[in-house]
Amino acid sequence: MSGVDRIRVSSPSPDARALRQWTLTSTTELRELRASLHRELTSDPAFTPDDPDDVIDRIILVATELATNAIRHGLPPTEIRLLYDAGRLILDVADHDLTTMPELASGRPLDEGGRGLLLARSFSLDVGWYATPDAKHIWASFPLNG
Repeated sequence: MSGVDRIRVSSPSPDARALRQWTLTSTTELRELRASLHRELTSDPAFTPDDPDDVIDRIILVATELATNAIRHGLPPTEIRLLYDAGRLILDVADHDLTTMPELASGRPLDEGGRGLLLARSFSLDVGWYATPDAKHIWASFPLNG
């Protein structure tokens, strides 16, 4: 085995409702993404600051990891959408490089990086990816109430 696994091909529900969208072109914009995402999530009454499962922190961490991967390994711009569907929040991160597929770097040494998708898989309910005619999307879903 090569130590590289693929994530499953699937898209979020077509009924998912868009809550917010961000467009990034550089890693220097990640700080503002985190702050804006935090504001968006904490303004929703479904979340509380003392969330025992730290769902907000997990969403922000996964958004940062997936956006960083898209900026570093994809083609700009990177588009991040926050969606809602059936009691779940979904992060959908897109870049415009249709020549590569996302890979889980499960056998890679820690100092070589590439752990973003593994973190997404660990901290979310589900992870998948899909392509449209002009973009590759990677998504992760999270429970609304822990």
